[in-house]
Amino acid sequence: MQRRTFLTTTGALTAASLLPRAAGAATALPMTQTWTGPYGGIPAFDKVKVPDFLPSIAQAMAEELAEIDAIAKTPAPPTFENTIGALERSGRTSTRVLTFYFIWTGTLSTPQMQEVEGKIEPLLAEHGDKILQNPALFQRIEAVYNARASSGLNAEQQRLVWVYWNRFVKAGARLTPAAKARVAEINQTLAGRFTNFSQNLLADETDYVLYLDEGDLAGLPDDLRTAAASAAEARGHKGKWAILNTRSSMDPFLTYSTRRDLREKVWRTYYSRGDNRDQHDNNANIKTILKLRAERAHLLGYPTHAHWRLSDTMAKTPENAMNLMMRVWPSAIARVREEVAEMQAVADAEKAGIKIEAWDYRFYAEKVRAAKYDLDMNEVKAYMQLDKLREGMHWAAGQLYGFSFSEVHGLPVAHPDIRVWEVKSAAGAHVGLWYFDPYARPGKRSGAWMNAYREQRKYDGVTTTIVSNNANFVKGTPGEPVLVSWDDGITMFHEFGHALHGLNSDVTYPSLSGTNVSRDYVEFPSQVNEHWLPTPEVLNRFALHYKTGKAIPETLVAKINKAHTFRKGFEVTEYLASALIDMKLHLAGDAEIDPRAFEKDELAKLGMPSELPMRHRTPQFQHIFADDGYSAGYYSYLWSEVLDHDAFEAFEEAGGPYDKAVAKRLHDKIMSVGNTVDPADQYRAFRGRDPDVKAYLRDKGFPTS
Repeated sequence: MQRRTFLTTTGALTAASLLPRAAGAATALPMTQTWTGPYGGIPAFDKVKVPDFLPSIAQAMAEELAEIDAIAKTPAPPTFENTIGALERSGRTSTRVLTFYFIWTGTLSTPQMQEVEGKIEPLLAEHGDKILQNPALFQRIEAVYNARASSGLNAEQQRLVWVYWNRFVKAGARLTPAAKARVAEINQTLAGRFTNFSQNLLADETDYVLYLDEGDLAGLPDDLRTAAASAAEARGHKGKWAILNTRSSMDPFLTYSTRRDLREKVWRTYYSRGDNRDQHDNNANIKTILKLRAERAHLLGYPTHAHWRLSDTMAKTPENAMNLMMRVWPSAIARVREEVAEMQAVADAEKAGIKIEAWDYRFYAEKVRAAKYDLDMNEVKAYMQLDKLREGMHWAAGQLYGFSFSEVHGLPVAHPDIRVWEVKSAAGAHVGLWYFDPYARPGKRSGAWMNAYREQRKYDGVTTTIVSNNANFVKGTPGEPVLVSWDDGITMFHEFGHALHGLNSDVTYPSLSGTNVSRDYVEFPSQVNEHWLPTPEVLNRFALHYKTGKAIPETLVAKINKAHTFRKGFEVTEYLASALIDMKLHLAGDAEIDPRAFEKDELAKLGMPSELPMRHRTPQFQHIFADDGYSAGYYSYLWSEVLDHDAFEAFEEAGGPYDKAVAKRLHDKIMSVGNTVDPADQYRAFRGRDPDVKAYLRDKGFPTS
């Protein structure tokens, strides 16, 4: 599985999303002011100053609490409009300021910004609890909830009432005052631990750089050498080559370097992030986070944190999620054993005198690929130009949804590398803006993700969306095309799928807009979008050789397709190992856990092959320890991938990936409806039935019986 994302939205599963949205007046501090200018207003990134964050957020929170207090004290009996509608209109200043805040903490995290972040995160947790634990406010929400079926509300309004009621109940609205106070205390402590976890990881990614001499570059392709030279020069080491401690730098080095000693060094450095027994070690943070989560779950009436997290997802229970994972796990590790045997045979034939280790997997896998399929992925990479792939994403979105993209110049951006496109409908109407931030830099967290800067809504005036995609490609020599791997191309389409979920949104209320859906459904629109990269229509137009401009040969595409199930053991196992450990950690309740020992012991029980690690080892597992977002929820990628393969088969059954009728159904039943309809009902409306896991198993080449 190609799962590298850490999706960031303003939905109900992020700390900031607990703050309802709304309208507010312009104020003195620039970040609090209403967005003005074209396209319904644009974020004034050129006005952001790090020292302004704390006073801006404090001012926004004070304004929002006043709005909440006014709603809670409304003398009129509770109605949808004076309670739920009012909540949807509240807190817009907070939303604007926090948009800037999360961009800066995620992509421009300087030491000064990290200091500010350490102060702000507990304040945000406290602020959210003040709203979610407001007894008078909840009393009004519950009154509207209890009367929803007989009050003439339409389906979307009834769904919104349930979302608010469920959010408040899950946060402890029904607890005693003492229990509420303890939950609030836990949330604030967790906020500090989450921040420390992220900053420790960022420090290890930033501080550990391997500088190479020319003699250390054996086996590395030219584009990787060029990128490494640029990275070294950017860090004041001109004449050297830098391998950064990020996946986008580590992965190709382990794939191509013939220096086994350096492969081991790079591998150990990368997989020991957050686990170096120094001031940036994350194990103490993990122990505290797990204990606090377990205590909070008990206070809220759930046996474990996992049960609390999954109570309103598609899976519903941890047991259902575990059953799916364990349905796939035996096939995955069996495939790994086959892959390792093939690699060991190659090493033995070369008389390498080694046993395949984790730092050899990628290197020897490429040798097997070349021998078994006559396929060199570095040859494929020559056709994978970053800018051309971006054009391909836009083209495919036009075919499926009627969108057109035109670059806009002169808008303020958070960093000079960021570019902006206007998105229009087939009828030429403005749909939204798409910001693209593709390159790695100091202070930018690793991985790839999507942000919603502004969510679509039709309530209290029509507002179009602003979304962004973010990645960590190593910037090359100016004027030269940046080449990415096939897997990176899949990742680009994946993250763009999240953006398309936001751009297609056509709902009334912002809390139900775009990606504001359950965690194990939000990855479905992004994962299904991956399927359009390998289509001939995209490859023939946009997979162009960076020197000759010629399209990727059909013979090479045929080899890629033939090798589709190659290395699926590695991909599925490294992902599933992380998902299983995540769930096991959060099903352990309040047990005393040593993260290092737990990871080792539980992987041994699962029969984890020694030749590869978890995709995210516990001390660097940002998905589950940087916030509550994917905690006990990393299984979501598998859950959603079952949906995505089954859904794409609907296109294949209809005659092709660009079938207009199926594309319209995908838009109408899934991409445009946000969270206005229960996810299971959305999928049934699209497919005509529940999803079938066999499509996923067929794609991986695993047994279906």
